[in-house]
This record gives sequence, structure tokens and C-alpha cells, in this order.
Amino acid sequence: MNNAAAQFDTDAVARWLSEHMEGFKGPLTAEKFAGGQSNPTFRLNTQTGSYVLRRKPPGQLLKSAHAVDREFRVQKALWKSDVPVAQMHVLCDDENVIGSMFYVMEEVRGRNFGEPTLDALATDDRHAIFVEMNRVLAAIHDVDLVAKGLADYGPEGNYYERQVGRWTKQYRASETQMIEPMEHLIAWLSANMPAEDGQRTLVHGDFRIDNMLFAQDAPRCAAVLDWELSTTGHPFADLGAVIMQWGMPPGSEGRGLAGIDRKAEGLMADH
Repeated sequence: MNNAAAQFDTDAVARWLSEHMEGFKGPLTAEKFAGGQSNPTFRLNTQTGSYVLRRKPPGQLLKSAHAVDREFRVQKALWKSDVPVAQMHVLCDDENVIGSMFYVMEEVRGRNFGEPTLDALATDDRHAIFVEMNRVLAAIHDVDLVAKGLADYGPEGNYYERQVGRWTKQYRASETQMIEPMEHLIAWLSANMPAEDGQRTLVHGDFRIDNMLFAQDAPRCAAVLDWELSTTGHPFADLGAVIMQWGMPPGSEGRGLAGIDRKAEGLMADH
């Protein structure tokens, strides 16, 4: 937690919440969560308890990036479902309040594991965390889009083509020089996209163990975090993101499990 200045007008937020959020009582103080969130995230400390605020970053942004309104919508739809999420309280789309859109949700307390090696756990406890992670991913892909009001949450079909096109476009908008390996990757992905097979589910878009909170006393997911990239698409995309960690190097370079004796460490195999 960063105790530096909140980076926004806390009085303005308190006034707005007093008018729009049932049960809220100011004043409030704010602390920024540590870590590299693309959407800055803060703990709000108030007389009525603690909440979490996520906002779009200020300044010029890439089109469709930092979609906090989509985060709010999907988590609100999933509240009290088999997919554990924080309870959403209120979305503010009035940029005059603090300069960008934001939303406020409940604060879920739990354990966050920054690395899939799960070094903080005893060896015998690690396998159960991965089992729970897989259970939650299956629950995401089993969401009834129509029943949850998410049938229009993303386009139908051509998911891989849309993703490669979108990220290529955003890369082009940000690049400062030609990088040959990136050009090779873009060409390879475009030439090797899987054929469309008709599967369409809710997709988290960034499903990793460090985007989950787990209960303090059990291998149970308390909340899935960071829904910024969620949409409707092919479930194998999320599955691929999970499996990728088995081929990535451990530590800050890749946050993966490559080269680790997973059986000896109590970690799940990749097959």
C-alpha cells in the first residue's frame, strides 16, 4: 500500500458518493494499492468501512482501453454467482468529479499470490490452490450469458482474429521503433489463428493467479480481480493464458514454472 497522496480530489469523491451511494458517510482518505495496475486502484477509508475505487488513468488513452465501465458491468452481473467477485456499489461516469470515470466496490480481504510457485504456502497446500483456480475458470466459461444480461457483452465470432487485430493496432499506436521479433510474432499469429468452431463464452482476458484473492483459511477463491480485458470469446484463450505459465521462466522475468520440479513442490502438472 502506498501512503502517498491519493492522486485525486478525495473531497470531491466523498461529496459525490454521499449523493449517489446508499449508506456512505464521509469524510474519506485514500491509499493507492502497490503494483502496476493499468487502472489505478485505491483503498477508501471511511466512517462506514473500507471500499475500493478503480479509475481510468488521466491523460490521453488508447481507444477502448481502460474500460472501467465494462469491469463494473461484468462484476455486477456475476455477483452471487459461481464466479466469486467483489460487490459493486456505484459507477461514476461524470469526468468532472476527478477527471476520469471511476467505480467503487466492496473491499475483499484475502491472500494474493504474486507468483505461481506459491512460495508462501506449505508444499502440501499448493495443489489445492491450482484445483480451485481451475474450478473458477470453468465457472467463468459456464456463465449463462443471456441469464446474466451479458449476451451483448462482446461481438459474436472471429474472437482470435479480433484479438490479434486489436493488439496489433494498439501496438502500432504505441511503437517508437521497428522491433524485428515483434514483426515476426504479428505475422505468425495472423497466419496461425485457430479455425472458428462456434464456441462463445465469457472470457476474463487476463486470468492469472495474481489476479485472484484467496480466503485466509482455505484454498477458496474469494474474488477474481482485474476484469478490464473481459469480453465474450473462445474459452481456450483463457486456458492458454493459464497453461502459458508452465512454459515461462520463474521470477520477475516470466512469473512461470519452467524448470521447476512441480511434483516435488506440490504444484499441478501441465497435463
